[in-house]
Amino acid sequence: MKLVLLSGGSGKRLWPLSNDVRSKQFLKLIRNGESEPESMVQRVWRQLAANQFEDMAYISTSQSQVDLIYSQLGPDVPLILEPQKRDTFPAIALIASYLHSVKQLGPDEVVTVMPVDSFVEDHFFQKLKGLETVIQQSGADLALMGVKPTYPSTKYGYVIPVQADNESGSFLQVARFTEKPSVETASQLIAQGALWNCGVFAFRLGYMLQELQKKQLPTDYDQLVARYTALPKISFDYEVVEKAKHVVVVPYAGDWKDLGTWNTLTEEMSDSSVGRVHLEESTNTHVINELDLPIVAIGVSDLVVAASPDGILVAAKDKSHKVKDIASDWSQRPMFEERRWGWYHVLQFQKMNEKVEVLTKQLHLHAGKNLSYQYHHFRSEVWMIVEGEGEFVLNDRLMIVKPGDVVEIPVGAKHAIKAISDLDIIEVQMGSKLVEEDIVRLGMDWNDIVEMVSE
Repeated sequence: MKLVLLSGGSGKRLWPLSNDVRSKQFLKLIRNGESEPESMVQRVWRQLAANQFEDMAYISTSQSQVDLIYSQLGPDVPLILEPQKRDTFPAIALIASYLHSVKQLGPDEVVTVMPVDSFVEDHFFQKLKGLETVIQQSGADLALMGVKPTYPSTKYGYVIPVQADNESGSFLQVARFTEKPSVETASQLIAQGALWNCGVFAFRLGYMLQELQKKQLPTDYDQLVARYTALPKISFDYEVVEKAKHVVVVPYAGDWKDLGTWNTLTEEMSDSSVGRVHLEESTNTHVINELDLPIVAIGVSDLVVAASPDGILVAAKDKSHKVKDIASDWSQRPMFEERRWGWYHVLQFQKMNEKVEVLTKQLHLHAGKNLSYQYHHFRSEVWMIVEGEGEFVLNDRLMIVKPGDVVEIPVGAKHAIKAISDLDIIEVQMGSKLVEEDIVRLGMDWNDIVEMVSE
């Protein structure tokens, strides 16, 4: 069996800490057993290792999340890259084509996909391993995991089996699906033995390849990548699961939670405040502050306050889910990004005229990390070294930089830097098109870069 974690979603539900680059699964707001902060993706990857999934697990994600994944999990994590974000059906189609044409897996290989941000206990993964046997024994097109509901939620989809669970622990035939019902309907469904759809699907690789052929889509990975922008933006549930002829579900009675809103996420936080916060005489209130300015909250109840360079949220917890709809149409550039080498924070952006933009950033490189050897088509840069020391390359010339040094990088100039110690840089960009995509990379590994410039 191969297990693929889906990590391609955008980050609007936990705005302003999450954005199109830093989705909810990368926020380090929960703690592990040693009381150290960890993200949801770090938690689930740690759980996979503990349950012997290391040799069978992949992460499906977009190019914009690669640096974050490598930063939090290390550079050896197997990735299946989407050219762009297009919902779960295109992502799973690409997964199937990759495992078929790149990894050369046979049609009887069982593939399980699940969200990267499921908040579960370790025994969930033992149940997950059983899906391979369920697929083989049932002959079903698809096998799902269904969580036994603890309350009539209106946020989740429901899987309605042909009959209620007989407590045997075996799979059940699926009769139909209902998506996000009213409280009254959800209560009726639960009485009928309905389960929450937790987004876990297992199938034979051959079944998915047949589905692609029916839809006249290529099963070759490179060919599907070339056509990826033309694929419909639709969920796997709607495009495949609800149309399948034979679907079974495996009931799961353990703890499961989708930490997709501020309300549910704060229920799992051990700290009521993060960052520069003074919280006094308040109940059921959480304040998360990523800004240098202090936040003071006195005598408030049932609130979540979240502040980042992207904005500030103040919301009643039971209404906090509405931020997704408010922020969904905002297309501003992320003001903070975590990268494999460190992070950057946008300090100011100014459009001088139609042809000139100015962007000021603070860059932080962790000791031993480096930027790629690169150049830009549309911008020049000026770097002021604020703290730390580094090795700097400009047009094949290697030099040492330290606090107070200022370096100018003209348009088209090749440059790279490695932090000898933790390195802080103020970067001022000026040009006609200030976008992160304006980077031509010539090398990533520092030893390769040094060898390149010394030739």
